[in-house]
Amino acid sequence: MVKELDQSGRPRQDGRVAQDDLGRLLIEAYRTFDEEARAALDEQGLSDLRPSFVTVHAHIDAEGTRVSDLARRAGLSKQAMTWLIEEMEGQTLLRRVDDPDDGRARRVLLTAKGRRRLGQARRVVDRVEARVRRRLGERRHDALRAVLGDLRGAE
Repeated sequence: MVKELDQSGRPRQDGRVAQDDLGRLLIEAYRTFDEEARAALDEQGLSDLRPSFVTVHAHIDAEGTRVSDLARRAGLSKQAMTWLIEEMEGQTLLRRVDDPDDGRARRVLLTAKGRRRLGQARRVVDRVEARVRRRLGERRHDALRAVLGDLRGAE
């Protein structure tokens, strides 16, 4: 007989993923949010932008920010952040300039187009989050954000 998921949350012996596995639920919730955000961006004529661009936008300082600082702030690897920056740079949403404080480093700056388009995208993604807030209710949404923040900081 196949042993189902036990109370400790261990996977089943048959190797299949349990439907209520926490990691799976988190991934599926992220995918749902990402799909809603992408659809909303498409509806607003912003289909060339990705929801992850909004995350990068949120962490760029007015005087520019080093890639390593952007990666740390966003909780991404430097390689993943570099890939996003290259993609955004290809769309002329941002540019890299020499860092005046360190001749070996470069800073990422938003272009005028980047400020305009990513500001629009931020508002669209904020509306998606507002829909999630309404769906869950104020208390459950706030509790979800608090728990996810705790999990993100856990080691």
